[in-house]
Amino acid sequence: MPLEVIGAGHGRTGTFTLKTALDRLGLGPCYHMSECVVHEHFAVWERVFDDKEPMDWEEVFKGYRSTCDAPSIFVYRELAERYPNAKVVLTVRDPESWWRSVSATVHAGRKSSESTHASVNRVFAKAEQYRKRHGGPPDFVHLDHDEAIAAFNRHSEEVRRRIAPERLLVYEVKQGWEPLCKFLGVPVPATPFPVTNSTEDYLTRMRSMTAQGTGPGSSSS
Repeated sequence: MPLEVIGAGHGRTGTFTLKTALDRLGLGPCYHMSECVVHEHFAVWERVFDDKEPMDWEEVFKGYRSTCDAPSIFVYRELAERYPNAKVVLTVRDPESWWRSVSATVHAGRKSSESTHASVNRVFAKAEQYRKRHGGPPDFVHLDHDEAIAAFNRHSEEVRRRIAPERLLVYEVKQGWEPLCKFLGVPVPATPFPVTNSTEDYLTRMRSMTAQGTGPGSSSS
C-alpha cells in the first residue's frame, strides 16, 4: 500500500492532531510515534537508521496510508522520493510556543529512565547518526533554546525548498478542516475538527501509559 500523505512537521506542531484528522478523513491508519511505541517497532527503526541495507518501505509501513511525526520525519525526503504521488503536510507552529511545549513534554519524558524511553532514545540516537551521514532534521533533545529554534526554522525552510509547492501544504492545525481537506481533495466532515494532545493531555497520557507499563514514547501534538 503506497503512502498517500507524508507529514514533514516536527513533534509538538500538531502531529497527533494531524494523525487523528487523517484517520477520520479515511487517509489512515496514519503512522505516528505512538504507533511505534504501542507496537514496539523500535528494532525496525533502528534498522532503518543503521542504513546498512535498502529499506522496503512497504514493509515498514504495511497497513498504513499516511505517516507523520517521528520517527518518519527523519526520512521524509526519502519517503517523498519513494512515493512521488504522495502529498506532503508540513505542520508548523510559533517557534517559541513549540519550544515551551517540547521542553515540557517530549524532552522531559525522554530524560526518564523508564524502559520504553530507553528504547525511544536508542531510535533517536540512531536517527541523529543517520542525519549526520545524510542531512535532514535534527533531534532537538540535546540542543539549547537558541540552537533548537534555529534548527526548527531551518527545517521548515528546507521542506519548503525541497517539496514542490503544488505538492506541499504548510499547515497550522488551528486552521481546521478547510485547508487540509481542500489540499487533500476530500469533503469537509460534518464533525468538529479534532483538537488533541495539549501539553496537559500529553502529560496525562504519559502518566497513564507509564502506570500501565507501556510508556508514552514521544507522541507529539
